[in-house]
Amino acid sequence: MHRLAYVLLALTTLFWGGNAVAGKLAVGHISPMLLTGARWALACACLLPFAWPRLKQDWAVARKSFLLLFVLGGVGFSAYNLAFYTALLHTTAVNGSIEHAAMPLVVFVLNFLIFGTRVTGLQVVGFLLSVVGVGVVASHGDPYRLLALDLNRGDALMMLAVLFYGGYTVMLRYKPAIHWQTMIVALTFSATVTSIPFIVYEFESGSGIWPDTQGWLIVIYTVVFPSLLAQSFYIRGVELIGANRAGLFINLVPIFGTLLAILIIGEAFEPYHALAIVLVLGGIGIAEWSGRRAHG
Repeated sequence: MHRLAYVLLALTTLFWGGNAVAGKLAVGHISPMLLTGARWALACACLLPFAWPRLKQDWAVARKSFLLLFVLGGVGFSAYNLAFYTALLHTTAVNGSIEHAAMPLVVFVLNFLIFGTRVTGLQVVGFLLSVVGVGVVASHGDPYRLLALDLNRGDALMMLAVLFYGGYTVMLRYKPAIHWQTMIVALTFSATVTSIPFIVYEFESGSGIWPDTQGWLIVIYTVVFPSLLAQSFYIRGVELIGANRAGLFINLVPIFGTLLAILIIGEAFEPYHALAIVLVLGGIGIAEWSGRRAHG
C-alpha cells in the first residue's frame, strides 16, 4: 500500500513539475490566458460525466456555497495559472520551478497572519531561509538587483502566482462538506468562467495566439497530466498514507521541474540555482520538522 502511494505521489509531482515546462513550450504556440481557459474548460468537460451523480447529491450544499466555490476556483485555478503561464513568457522554467517551492511557506505565513497559527522559532528560521532562496533566484544570484528592485517581470509574476495559490490553499478550510468530485467540477467550472474576460482582453489587445499543433498538444498535456491524473493520484496518495506524509512529496515539484527544464528545453542550470534549491527546500524541511515536533 505504501509503495503504491509513493509511486502515485511521485507521478503527481512529476506531472506538476512538467507543467512549468509545458508553460514554457507554449510560448509562441498558444497564449497564456487561452491556455488557462482551455485547460480548465476541457478538464471540467471530462470530469462532469463521472461527477454528475455526486454533483446532484451535493447540489443543495454546493449551491449555498456558490460564491465561495466561485472565488476558490477563480483564485486557485484561474488567477494562479494566468500568472503562472504569463510569467513563463519572461522567465525560465528552472526559475519558475524553484520559485514555486515557496508555496508551503506562503501558506505558513498566511495561516499565521490570518488565523494566528502557532509557530516555533525554527519555523521562522525555515521561513527566512526559503525567502532568501527565492530571492537568490529572483535576483539571478545578484543581491544588488533586489536592492535596486531590478527584478525580471516573469519572476515577479511567478511570485504573484505563488501568492494566489497560497491564498487559495488557506481558504480551503472554509470549503463546504461536499464530495471531492463535486468540488473539482465546481472549481474547474469557476476557473473556466473567470478566464473568459482575460481571454477576450488578450485577443482584443492583439496578444492572443490561437493554438497550432504544438499548442493543442500542450493543452492536452495540461488537461490530462497536471489536472486530471495528478489530482486523482494525489487524492489517492493522501488516502493511503495521510495528508501530512503526502504533503512532503510536494517538495519534489521544483526538483522535477528543474530536471525536466534542463533535459527537455535545454535550459542552463547555474550555481545560484543549486544554492536556491538547498535554501528553499532546507527551509521547508526545517519548518515542517519543527511543526511536527511541536504538535507531538
